[in-house]
Amino acid sequence: MKGTIVLWGDSIGKGVIYSEIRKRYCLAKDRCTALLSRAGLNIENNACMGQTITEGYKEYLASASRPGDIAVIEYGGNDCDLLWDDVNRNPTVFHDGKTPLPAFRETLRQFLRAAKERGQTPVAVIPPPLEPVRYYRWICQGRDAKHILDYLVDVQHIYRWHERYANAVREVALETGSPALDLRTPFLDARDLPSLICRDGIHPNEAGQRLMAETVMAFLAEHGISPDSLSLTPLQAQAC
Repeated sequence: MKGTIVLWGDSIGKGVIYSEIRKRYCLAKDRCTALLSRAGLNIENNACMGQTITEGYKEYLASASRPGDIAVIEYGGNDCDLLWDDVNRNPTVFHDGKTPLPAFRETLRQFLRAAKERGQTPVAVIPPPLEPVRYYRWICQGRDAKHILDYLVDVQHIYRWHERYANAVREVALETGSPALDLRTPFLDARDLPSLICRDGIHPNEAGQRLMAETVMAFLAEHGISPDSLSLTPLQAQAC
């Protein structure tokens, strides 16, 4: 597997974290792609905070076609997210994700096939898990927590809803014969998952970003890039 690694994704791929110092979102200095770039990989990051797979696919189709690139496709977090203000106003009716699951599957399928047609190697990313209790507290800010919980029934529903999209990535990758970069399992294997996730419950923090980078390195080694020629720099202090 050679060529420029071109990432299409959302804020997780972008390297966004929630800064406890500044009380806002910012880019982590030691985000996954920065660590990998410093290790010697050629990475072009087109990920965008808040982006869904539908928006990303449109941007991809409008981009220049470069055969030989590795198209890394990382979506799901914004696609499965609900319009929480609508949920808050009316918790008694069904609310679907911003990208309903069937549409998410089909768009990912088209994305992977389009990359292959352009002579690129598509890689589908299985996203990291969220931490449901933190995320529930986060989305309840400025809203009626009882209304949100009435809709969810139990807080763990947030995790299960998110997991459906992660499972869809795995299934579509298998169906299309595309490599799947599993960022989810290393987080689930961690003894202390919350220590890898920001206060908002969904963005990996600096330690989580490093775990992602280590996972990518292992994945690349499995696909023909020797880990002996690449090395991650030590973790630095938060820069934002």
